Amino acid sequence: MYNNSTHALQDTTAPNIQNHCNKSDDFKYTMYSCVFSLVFVIGLLFNMVAVYIFACNLKLRNETTTYMINLVVSDSLFVLSLPFRIVYFVKRDWMFGNELCKISVALFYTNMYGSILFLTCISVDRFLAIVHPFRSQAIRTKRNAKLACCTVWVLVLSGSIPTGFLLDTTSPKNANSSYCFENYSKKQWKAELSKVVVFIETVGFIIPLMINVFCSIMVLRTLRKPQTLNRGGSLNKAKILRMIVVHLLIFCFCFIPYNINLMFYAMVRSNILKGCTC
Repeated sequence: MYNNSTHALQDTTAPNIQNHCNKSDDFKYTMYSCVFSLVFVIGLLFNMVAVYIFACNLKLRNETTTYMINLVVSDSLFVLSLPFRIVYFVKRDWMFGNELCKISVALFYTNMYGSILFLTCISVDRFLAIVHPFRSQAIRTKRNAKLACCTVWVLVLSGSIPTGFLLDTTSPKNANSSYCFENYSKKQWKAELSKVVVFIETVGFIIPLMINVFCSIMVLRTLRKPQTLNRGGSLNKAKILRMIVVHLLIFCFCFIPYNINLMFYAMVRSNILKGCTC
């Protein structure tokens, strides 16, 4: 989940727009290569620490750890694909073939929306544990947590795999370089990409965001009640509040900017909104 404010569905503008917009975006290759290099080092380190904790030190296995383990798996898959992207942004040429491009794109979206959905599972689990501690005991089981994780993987893969394998590498005319998942035409946006964006944004971002906000508000309201404070103690309450703040900050900085940008970008490329015409 360290990656989610950077590269994805990008392309050069069509000729009729280029006449009005001559701004170059070549800076993105340097920026992305630096960002992904940093993400690779930090992500690899943190995921290795997480794997060590879950495999060697953590004795208690509950619903939350089930979601966390799946979150680490999702992140690790993306981190392992980063060296290919870093080389691509440095060389400005995809040298690894069409299939690895598809896999790289699929892993990008698997990580992003897998992270969002697993964090949503953690938020719902916390909501049930605090707001409905007694009624939720039959629901909050390791078996149900595993079923929820399987459902998340099915949803994520049903969106990310078609997204990655629907498109090929592209090569502009009179150029020896190949692009990976960028430089697609308006026709492709209207025929394929716009539908993919609607699906992944609705299932992978908008609905989870609403659930996270609702669960956080309900948990905060419950924690303000005197009986809740007496039941858990001030130290436990402060810990839960910190977890909620960190949870919402992850959403705000890692997911919201990218997904809002993607929605507007898709609307411009599909001619729902007008782009740069002045």
